[in-house]
This record gives sequence, C-alpha cells and structure tokens, in this order.
Amino acid sequence: MGPPCSARNKGARSKIKKYKRKVWLCHRPKDTDQIQDDVEKATITGVPVDKFAYDDELPGGGQFYCIETAKHFADAKSLADHKKSRYYKRRCKELKEEKYTQASAELAGGMTKEKLPPAHGGAGGKKGA
Repeated sequence: MGPPCSARNKGARSKIKKYKRKVWLCHRPKDTDQIQDDVEKATITGVPVDKFAYDDELPGGGQFYCIETAKHFADAKSLADHKKSRYYKRRCKELKEEKYTQASAELAGGMTKEKLPPAHGGAGGKKGA
C-alpha cells in the first residue's frame, strides 16, 4: 500500500498552490451587502456602478463589468456568457433578499427595543401635595 491520503495529515494542503490561491483573501468575492450598498449609492448619485474610466490593468480596460458579481471581463461575449451562468443567477437571487442590518441582527438575537411605560407615575408630578 502507498502512503495515507495526504488530506488527512495535518498541514497537508500547505504546499498545494491551487488551494492557496483559492483561499487567498484577495480572491474572495464581494459580500452581498457591499454590492447592495454600491447599487444604493449609484441610485442616489445618479452615476452608474458599471462605468469605469479606461484602465490598462483591468481586464478589458475595465469596460465590461458585472455589478451583481463585482467582476471585470475581457470582452462583451465573456460578460454575456457569464450572465447565463449558475453563479450569476445565484448571486442575483441573493441580492434580491432584504439587506442584513444591525437592527435585524438585534431582532434575531432577541434584543427588542420596546417602549415601556414609566415605572413610577407620570412625568414627575407629585401625588397628594
């Protein structure tokens, strides 16, 4: 028999280049609430999100941008193909959900903001005097 499966050994993936690239933080996609913020700012200011000045360092000069997935593409055909993909359709479905806010987090945690009546009488009036 050969050596045991490398995935079971501690630190087995430390030298796998493909794994490192996958989990590297700068390759992480934008969160849905960040994208929703970008779209809200665009509606307020009137400047579209997908319009960039020409930049040689971006794919396609930054002219082909998908708002929903926050990705740049080399040409219009690759952008059109991307918009047919499963990843794009899932992301669109996620973006249609309500934005996650601090208020919804507090509500889920049971921290309600109830207005309770004053414990001792009214607005500071004295009784019987």
